[in-house]
Amino acid sequence: MCHGKKLALALREIGVCSPAGLSYTDAVTMKIIIIEPYLTGSHAAWAREYAEHSRHDVAVLGLEGRHWKWRMHGGAITLARRFADAAYRPDLIVATDMLDLTTFLSLMRDAVSGIRTVVYFHENQITYPWSELDRDLARERDVHYGFINFASALAADVVAFNSEYHREVFLAGLRPFLEAFPDHKEMGAVRAIEAKSHVLPLGVDLRRFDQYRVERHPKQKPLVLWNHRWEYDKKPEDFFQALFELQDRGLDFEVAVLGESFDVIPPIFPEARERLGERVVRMGFAEGFAEYASWLWKADILPATSIHEFFGASVVQAAYCNCFPLLPDRLAYPEHIPLERRADHIYSDQAGLVVMLEDRMVNIEETRRAETRGFVEKYDWGVMAPRYDDFFRAISGTDS
Repeated sequence: MCHGKKLALALREIGVCSPAGLSYTDAVTMKIIIIEPYLTGSHAAWAREYAEHSRHDVAVLGLEGRHWKWRMHGGAITLARRFADAAYRPDLIVATDMLDLTTFLSLMRDAVSGIRTVVYFHENQITYPWSELDRDLARERDVHYGFINFASALAADVVAFNSEYHREVFLAGLRPFLEAFPDHKEMGAVRAIEAKSHVLPLGVDLRRFDQYRVERHPKQKPLVLWNHRWEYDKKPEDFFQALFELQDRGLDFEVAVLGESFDVIPPIFPEARERLGERVVRMGFAEGFAEYASWLWKADILPATSIHEFFGASVVQAAYCNCFPLLPDRLAYPEHIPLERRADHIYSDQAGLVVMLEDRMVNIEETRRAETRGFVEKYDWGVMAPRYDDFFRAISGTDS
């Protein structure tokens, strides 16, 4: 059941409850509220799955995942009002990078007095690569969204990042970001944020994939997988160019293109559909989790080509299903591969990707024998939820 009538009413539209099996009178270590202005996709999965797996009483307060810029500007006002209406007093507030935490705290100064706050960075708008189609580029790039992230990190008691790479690039990016301002640049704030920053990897419900496991047919052609968003920051051009080159060399393979598409689709996707023809055995968003999971188990090779990735949940999911990852030597990707195995999975440039992809196709039996799920099992909520629980309890100062 959802805890507290007012909170239940405030959160009814998103159906968020506390951990399964707990009633209001059950002993819970502490009460946590996650505030997420962009409650969709991986952001929603992270919040709701942690609430489900935590030993704490975790509630989620969020808004629909659309209009991301408006969510960063105005979401704090709407969510502050809903928080106030709920009359709910948690032991800890966990906000994501999409919330203007400074505005939220200023509006709720009395209601949240004495409650410690964490800001969790899924992404950040200081080092995130902007699309060439974004209209703000014509205005010499609006830095306000990055400033919201900076101010939120400064205001929070603790700052958590989903990977070590993310932590490093955010802190490194703050210095030139602040240097661009005319005076009173507050460079000491970078050291203050660094001192309270931690890495708390993304939790992923990996065990959920187990029930959909299917065995690959030994005579199946090598199946290459794309399971990312159809957007510029995933660099689909490099992915498909590698396939075009191997097609021209006469290699026999198939490709399944999953992932979410939006109003503006990079032109490489329809081009690939035409050029690869019957090699494309699936093109489009999976209808449900069961279909998505089955494709990950059937696929053999996952070449990742992104120019932006602060964690890489889709890669982790595929690796858990023993889909052989080929990952660039950049971003957060190397963190997912044990040091002694990186030579088999990490490439340095496009030519290297093509060489490794061809080798995996030619030696498909060896590829299929490889076990990669052990690389990423550490991210399953069975492991991560207790880690989150202990981390948040230590922050809040609540007795266990």
